[in-house]
Amino acid sequence: MKTLLLSSNSFGGPLLLPSLPVRTLLELEISNNNLEGFTSYKIASSFPSLKIFNMFTNNFGGNIPSSFGDQNGLTFLDLSNNRLSGEIPVHLAIGCHRLEFLKLSNNNLKGPILPHQNNLTQLHTLYSDHNGFTEIPPNLTLSPLRWLDASANQLVGKIPGFIRNTSLFLLAMAGNHLEGPIPIEFCELKRLWWLDLSENYITGGVPSCFNPPALSIRLSKNRLHGPFPRAFQNTSLRELDLSYNQFSGNIPTWIGSLSDLTVLLLQNNQFEGNIPKELCHLSYLTLIDLSSNNLSGSIIPCISNVKFNGTPGVRVWGTGIDYSPSKFTSLLHDVRTKDEEIEHDMFISDTVAPEETGPIPPEIGNLTHIKVLNFSHNYLTGTIPATFSNLKSIECLDFSYNNLSGKIPSQLTELYSLAVFNLSYNNLSGSTPPTVAQFGTFDQSNSYVGNPLLCGEPLPRKCDAPYSPPQTLSAAINGSEEDFDFMDMDTFYMSFAGSYITVVLAIVAILFINPYWRRAWFHLLEVFLTSSYYFVVDNLVYPVRGYLWK
Repeated sequence: MKTLLLSSNSFGGPLLLPSLPVRTLLELEISNNNLEGFTSYKIASSFPSLKIFNMFTNNFGGNIPSSFGDQNGLTFLDLSNNRLSGEIPVHLAIGCHRLEFLKLSNNNLKGPILPHQNNLTQLHTLYSDHNGFTEIPPNLTLSPLRWLDASANQLVGKIPGFIRNTSLFLLAMAGNHLEGPIPIEFCELKRLWWLDLSENYITGGVPSCFNPPALSIRLSKNRLHGPFPRAFQNTSLRELDLSYNQFSGNIPTWIGSLSDLTVLLLQNNQFEGNIPKELCHLSYLTLIDLSSNNLSGSIIPCISNVKFNGTPGVRVWGTGIDYSPSKFTSLLHDVRTKDEEIEHDMFISDTVAPEETGPIPPEIGNLTHIKVLNFSHNYLTGTIPATFSNLKSIECLDFSYNNLSGKIPSQLTELYSLAVFNLSYNNLSGSTPPTVAQFGTFDQSNSYVGNPLLCGEPLPRKCDAPYSPPQTLSAAINGSEEDFDFMDMDTFYMSFAGSYITVVLAIVAILFINPYWRRAWFHLLEVFLTSSYYFVVDNLVYPVRGYLWK
């Protein structure tokens, strides 16, 4: 027997090994089961001739057996999606000198991603993502390395320079604690077509000499700064993510030359100026986000030339891994509706900081494949175009916090895919759309609040009721004064005088009846008059007399 395939079953319990070595077995697959317990250190002696060993997606725990190093013919080892801990054994890294593929993803491993001492001279694929690795040894010599994924670990320090001695196609180190600039050695990566360094502490700019034939560049959530990187000009990029950095200046006009671009994420930077009309040349765009910058001007009508159809993302052939935008949901726009979070892969803009002004171009209605359209928190004016009824695929429509006026087109009720509808805080008037189909699910707080001239369901104001503006404070005060105009002032004065006289007579009666209080009262009065007399004499009479004598 050379091959034993037991994957994707419901096997449970510990892995039971044969009592005698099976020297003819070359491939063993036990993945996608419920096997558990510690991986036996005798596994190498039981299958000494193994070349391919797949045990991913089980519940194995404990350390990786160092006896794997005795299997010097092993070329493919997948231990991912288990509960393995500890460091990678040095004996494995030295003994398995023919190893080409090593996958350790989704475990609890720590230490360096590979031991400092190793003999992995033929390793071309290493997946160490979603572990607790803290170090990339700087002296690694992995010249055959083509795929390196060390994302979602605890890596610290700078990006090592050994990468220049590799022929990397894919490099992913997202979600770590890497710092410092992007190494100049990256300029030597002439075959790199996938780079993900997002969610680190990388500083500086992108080296101008870095110009790989990449399909996807993801540098989001770092501390990069400077102008829009010219290094990406004249490339075949399909995905470019520079979001959540400190890039500044204008979005260059040459961005229109990136004709293959499907995803462009520039939100949360310091870009300024107008949105270049050259963006309209990017006919393959499926996702664009320019929010939270300092952009100004109006919405470019030619954006309707972008069809926003197709599926973004890149599939890494041969690995079964789909690196698409759905894999990094923090870069997409999450829409909450009906107590669920829906992910959308087509997003125009959520321009919180940009000051998009002017009317909404009716050409936007030609984006028939768009799913999310968000221009909230701007200074848009004019009316909502009736052409929006052509957005048959729209799921989220948000124009809140603008200066839109006029009526809401009743044709919007034809948008049967609409799940989120927000026109709050504008100057819209007239009746709300009929509460039919999905429009019967939109409530006042999320959709229409802040438009005092709107009427109809679900608003409390009916369309046949006259509009009464909110009562101001001055109006309330004036109304209160009018409410008191009926009072007879003569009666008020007589009542006040009677109350005053009653109080005085009560005090006189008390002093007449009680001799102690009477003596105390006259004593107090005498002290007060004497003190007042000497105060006047000392502070007024004597000073004036002395001044006159001079």
